[in-house]
Amino acid sequence: MLDFLLGILSAGFGDNSLDTRKIDRNIEMLKNHTWFKDIYEDEKYHRLFFVNRNVRQYLQSTMRVKRIIKREKSQRVFLVFLNKQLKK
Repeated sequence: MLDFLLGILSAGFGDNSLDTRKIDRNIEMLKNHTWFKDIYEDEKYHRLFFVNRNVRQYLQSTMRVKRIIKREKSQRVFLVFLNKQLKK
């Protein structure tokens, strides 16, 4: 949760551009894991990975992505985040 908040705060300062190659690389890293592949292929979430700036910014952090891969709690936080983005 702290990582998520820090990501949001840092987004408000400095360069807001997204590194598409880095995001795509991080998504590929996540796609090696069944739990993520299920989310990624789910029709209701799939579009978020391409058009939602907040989701793409969240996935731009390699450190955050590695934490999501390693920790089940981070995976749950990520899923909550995705669901909030769906409601927007």
